[in-house]
Amino acid sequence: MTRKLYKSRNDRMIGGVCGGIAEYFDIDSTLVRLGLVVFCAVGGSGFIAYLLAMIIIPFSPQF
Repeated sequence: MTRKLYKSRNDRMIGGVCGGIAEYFDIDSTLVRLGLVVFCAVGGSGFIAYLLAMIIIPFSPQF
């Protein structure tokens, strides 16, 4: 079974990227969001990475 990275339709605040990453790695989405905040605060490139992920990663297929 192959796993694919999708944006989350259920666990989303802005674009669903952090929720999708959390589902992919089977961790809490709060940890991913905190990591993103730290990543943005350290160099500011986290914001650009989030925007790119919002554009590139597709939404999960509806079941």
